[in-house]
Amino acid sequence: MNFKFAEIGVLAGAALLEVSGDALIRKGLQGAGVTLVALGAVVLGSYGVLVNLLALDFGKLLGAYVGFFGLIGVLFGWLVFGERVAPTTWIGLGVLLAGSLIIQFGQ
Repeated sequence: MNFKFAEIGVLAGAALLEVSGDALIRKGLQGAGVTLVALGAVVLGSYGVLVNLLALDFGKLLGAYVGFFGLIGVLFGWLVFGERVAPTTWIGLGVLLAGSLIIQFGQ
């Protein structure tokens, strides 16, 4: 499969939507209100539409996507929620990204 920059942008955008939707729901459930929960649900739905616009093999699509999701999720926790990221989380993220690459580019 020939992986193009536009596809990388769509996968990164979809991951950003999914992580943002999860973050909105989290904030809403932690007391910010039902409006954020509802907005988070809409943003999560948008991720599903965006990622599936790509005409890629479904298994490889989501295999590649999960790497983007993991990276953006860890960065979001660190930069947005101010969470300390353990060294083992960074190592696990590296393993996840390696696995995602194997799924995407393997035969």
